[in-house]
Amino acid sequence: MSKRLQIVIGDAQLERFEAAARASGLTLSAWARDALRAAELRTALGDAENKLAAVRAAARHAFPAPDIDEMNREIARGYVNDGSA
Repeated sequence: MSKRLQIVIGDAQLERFEAAARASGLTLSAWARDALRAAELRTALGDAENKLAAVRAAARHAFPAPDIDEMNREIARGYVNDGSA
């Protein structure tokens, strides 16, 4: 179902948006929908550089963890000692 969205903008900005839409060969409504979709995508994906910085920061930390064989034994013990089965 489609809904109408009303956005209040100034005359000068409206003229710039209309010119951009014409230059793209689109109606103002189609141009605005495309611009909103692009903004949504940028927001949803986030800044790749910030994400990489977070991963790099996390990689600098050292947390105690057993080797994989010990970890698997601990997991298996948890299933045996769970008692809920």
